[in-house]
Amino acid sequence: MRKLKLNELGRISVNQFKESTKTPIIVVLDNIRSLHNVGSIFRTSDAFRLEAVYLCGITSTPPHKEIHKTALGAEDSVKWQYFNETTEAIEKLKQEEYLLIGIEQVEGSISLKQFEPETKSKYAVILGNEVKGVAQEVIDQCDLCLEIPQFGTKHSFNVSVTAGIVLWELAGKWLSDKD
Repeated sequence: MRKLKLNELGRISVNQFKESTKTPIIVVLDNIRSLHNVGSIFRTSDAFRLEAVYLCGITSTPPHKEIHKTALGAEDSVKWQYFNETTEAIEKLKQEEYLLIGIEQVEGSISLKQFEPETKSKYAVILGNEVKGVAQEVIDQCDLCLEIPQFGTKHSFNVSVTAGIVLWELAGKWLSDKD
């Protein structure tokens, strides 16, 4: 085996990314504290060619060197928008007929393994604060909540790890056709 060089990976340019067909998922960040988590989620959103990232509340916005440190330029390719309140983003998404999915442990949550997205629908995946999770007022407006099965002593993953797991699972339904 030989490790591939960057120019052998066949990646598209930022301009090609912006013009390309996107996976119909928008990530909503509900008061994320860590700029490194924000940057990591931008990078994951780029990898799965998502429509956008909505940054809400205390979530920092680009340009910022600490976001760039983990995004590695994905903050330039992925469309983003800032909202003072997460509920404002939710209202916009409802008007645009997105299915709102909170990623949270709630009564009646659905295991990520059991959820089968419809490839004709548009989804908004809502990720919450590193300590408090998705705010209850946001959960109240979600169509459903997904939960990642866990088997250890901790009750949650880091939010950027959660984003990677959930987006791998959901975006994979659309992107598997393009392999």
